[in-house]
Amino acid sequence: MKKTLECPCGQTIHGTDEDDLVAKANEHLRVEHPGREYSREEILFMAF
Repeated sequence: MKKTLECPCGQTIHGTDEDDLVAKANEHLRVEHPGREYSREEILFMAF
């Protein structure tokens, strides 16, 4: 199960599970990178 994502901006995002990671990644995108959107599949593809 993938639970960590390194954003190209340098921030590391951790989730308790894949659903939590996707939610936190989407929140990070909304706050830090307005206008950028990724699907669940794209986020999990970049995660480890």
